[in-house]
Amino acid sequence: MDVKVTTLDGKEAGSVTLPEAIFGLEPRTDLIHRCVVWQLAKRRAGTHKVKNRAEIWRTGKKMYAQKGTGGARHGSARVPQFRGGGRAFGPLVRSHEVGLPKKVRALALKHALSAKAKDGGIVVLDKASVKDAKTKVLIGHFEKLGWDNVLIIDGAEVDTGFRNAARNIPNIDVLPIQGINVYDILRRGKLVLTRAALDALEARFK
Repeated sequence: MDVKVTTLDGKEAGSVTLPEAIFGLEPRTDLIHRCVVWQLAKRRAGTHKVKNRAEIWRTGKKMYAQKGTGGARHGSARVPQFRGGGRAFGPLVRSHEVGLPKKVRALALKHALSAKAKDGGIVVLDKASVKDAKTKVLIGHFEKLGWDNVLIIDGAEVDTGFRNAARNIPNIDVLPIQGINVYDILRRGKLVLTRAALDALEARFK
């Protein structure tokens, strides 16, 4: 699959061939779904916690006589029935992480890239850098290119000025190639890969 290479000024800078083994697969939604579930579960902190009746400090004295009151036979004020009592079956500190083999993760990434390529959502950028690293200048470049919801993937090192200029723009994400992931690819309308990112992807899946 041949794709034209563009610059931030909107000019053509040649073309590249996207490898079929990475960008030419028939997308499998089941693999992509499994990977997204794994990602979102893994990033949950799991630090939610409530106190049960054993952790509530309250007097242990019986509230009132067992018989003769006409009311329920209560013994403890720490039970969940009362305000200030413990919580029954509440959340506890735990890990939400689910397992997913590395080979399945790698395959899901290929299928996510293939899905973007099939939809025409992949753009190849010559390089992600600007002389005047200002947010206003970068917004002008993006408006000229029609980018309002994109994920930009650069090589191993992202240009500091470009990253700082882009971080205040809504719906624009800039990541190094090590940070490429299925969820971020799907949540943005376009995937912008630099030449360095393409080379790194080919080396990664070789």
